[in-house]
Amino acid sequence: TEQGFTTYTCDLCGYSYQAKYEDALGHDYTDGICGTCGEADPDYEAPVEPPFTDVPAGAYYEAPVLWAVENGITSGVTADSFNPGGSCLRAQVVTFLWRAAGCPEPAITTSRFTDVKPTDFFFKPVLWAVEQKITSGVSATEFGSYANCNRAAVVTFLWRAAGSPEPTSTTNTFTVVKSAAFFYTPVLWAV
Repeated sequence: TEQGFTTYTCDLCGYSYQAKYEDALGHDYTDGICGTCGEADPDYEAPVEPPFTDVPAGAYYEAPVLWAVENGITSGVTADSFNPGGSCLRAQVVTFLWRAAGCPEPAITTSRFTDVKPTDFFFKPVLWAVEQKITSGVSATEFGSYANCNRAAVVTFLWRAAGSPEPTSTTNTFTVVKSAAFFYTPVLWAV
C-alpha cells in the first residue's frame, strides 16, 4: 500500500537487503477483502440476500420492496413471503404512509370513525392521515379500515401526502381516468 523499498531478512542468519524501489501496489479487493494485504475494504457493503422467496431478483418491485422493508415501512406476510400480488387494505396503506413519514405523533387523540379503535395497529396512522388531510374516510363515521384500497385511492393518498401538488402535464392517456373523477388530478401528478 506504500511506495518504497522492500526489505528482505533471512530468518536463519539475520542478513537483510533492500530490493529495488517499487510504486505502491494499492489494494485488490474481492468481496471486501484485499487479496494483497488482507485489509478489509472500508466502503464494502455485503450484498443483502432477499428475505422473500416470492420477490424474484430483477422484478420491477424488488428494489421498492427491499427499500420499504429496510426502512421499516412494511414487512412480509411471513418471514420469507411478501405476497407481491396480494391486496392492501385502506388501513395498511395509511400505515405505510405514516411509517414513511417517520411515525409522527398525531395531535388529535380520538377517532370519529367507528372502525378505528385505540387498540388497532392503524389507530395513530389514521388519526395522522385525517389530520394531514390525506383522507377523510369513506363516510363521516367510517374510515373503511378493512376495505381493499384500489389504485385510485392509493394514488390519491400519495398525492395528498405530497401536499396535493399541481401536475406539470395535463395530458391524460388513460380512457378510464375521467376528468370528473376524484383521482383525475392525482393520476396526472403521479404520471
